[in-house]
Amino acid sequence: MDWSGKKILVVGAGISGFAAARLAKKFGAEVMLSDAKAESEIKGDCSALREAGVVLLFGPQQESLLDGVDMVIVSPAVPERIPLIQAAYSRDIRVLTEVELAYELSESPICAVTGTNGKTTTVTLLGLLLATRYDPVGVGGNIGVPLSEEALRVGKGGCIAAEISSYQLEATKDFHPHIAAVLNVTPDHIVRHGSMDVYQKMKERIFAQQTAEDFLVLNYDDARTRSMKNRAASRVCFFSRREELTEGAFLCGSRLVIRWDGREYPLCTAEELGIKGGHNIENALAAAAAAFLAGCEPQAMIRVLREFHGVEHRIEYVRTVNGVAYYNDSKATNTDSAIKALETFSDGIVLLAGGDDKMTDLTEFMQLVRERVNDLILIGDAAARFEKEALANGIDPEHIHRAGHSMDHAVRLAHELAHAPQVVLLSPACASFDMYDGMAERGRDFKRLVNALQGES
Repeated sequence: MDWSGKKILVVGAGISGFAAARLAKKFGAEVMLSDAKAESEIKGDCSALREAGVVLLFGPQQESLLDGVDMVIVSPAVPERIPLIQAAYSRDIRVLTEVELAYELSESPICAVTGTNGKTTTVTLLGLLLATRYDPVGVGGNIGVPLSEEALRVGKGGCIAAEISSYQLEATKDFHPHIAAVLNVTPDHIVRHGSMDVYQKMKERIFAQQTAEDFLVLNYDDARTRSMKNRAASRVCFFSRREELTEGAFLCGSRLVIRWDGREYPLCTAEELGIKGGHNIENALAAAAAAFLAGCEPQAMIRVLREFHGVEHRIEYVRTVNGVAYYNDSKATNTDSAIKALETFSDGIVLLAGGDDKMTDLTEFMQLVRERVNDLILIGDAAARFEKEALANGIDPEHIHRAGHSMDHAVRLAHELAHAPQVVLLSPACASFDMYDGMAERGRDFKRLVNALQGES
């Protein structure tokens, strides 16, 4: 790719923005990186970009930034509706997402996965499954590795597993993965997108450019994703853990099965899966379906399905103290994800919940809390609303505890309350930005505190 003589403006100084600026400079462009924040608020180290000749612009973003610009590359954290991006459209300047930059760079097929929950687990597993056939394999996107850099690294002859968020899809126009998967669509990011219908439309952009030569993996058990077949030009492969499908990936008794083009391919049983819980059966079915459509041999995939034990921060076992197991589910940033975590355990739960409130309806979540949780410990900005909803759903006030904005207090309180064979579960049903820079920092802080507890392991 030769961008010599091109003037490119990258908007948003996050992981994707840094990667796009590096690559644009590598391709010979004159590059500016702009962020509305002050430089002191930027998490990444800007020094390498400065040394490479990237012009860094922080603070208010005036339309004059677009003067002479040939292309704008927008980071996923930047809403498409901001005045600068809208002005770029008005001037007929091409607006490219970092995901589309990756697509243009890629010389290997992309298997792209989106959904409200389960993306990281599914994509991580998919990468391992693809490695049974391809070398090299790339894994990137919303998972924390810039997709454009992975596309460049993989080059020809490999395959790429991509985690794609609704934020990354918002400004896409040309992104065209050979295999796409939509795992589920439940309330999340409504503040950013405005409504569930708009949020769903953002998810559907993952397959908008697909043709009859491509494949789309959809969750048959989720009404919103099942309906997407009506708007897809690609060949649809459903997956289901509740229904035996005439074609697709499904649970037959206790065994995962792929049925495709008149043949049936048995995989491992649900009990043999390295990842546990009904939601993880769905994730495994989706990953296996995508890998199968990418040409992987079912027999070769069985070992991976058995040996993969999940990702950090998703129902991650931390430690057992005095017979009580502690689990880090910091990735549960919405109620649907937290519900799936609660459904995984049956011996009684001390639940740590709360954080940066997304203002989603809590009724279903609190009803399950009432059924399965012995003590509810609330943290962060959401604590007051969560407590109000807990009381409204019949949860005994004696079993609701407030820990303020202190994870240390919450963990010590859980340690006092929990007794074997109960589990202590951090599954916040909230974002983390009231107390942390992200869910990973929250999860690692929880694990640090749990590992510091005194008691018999």
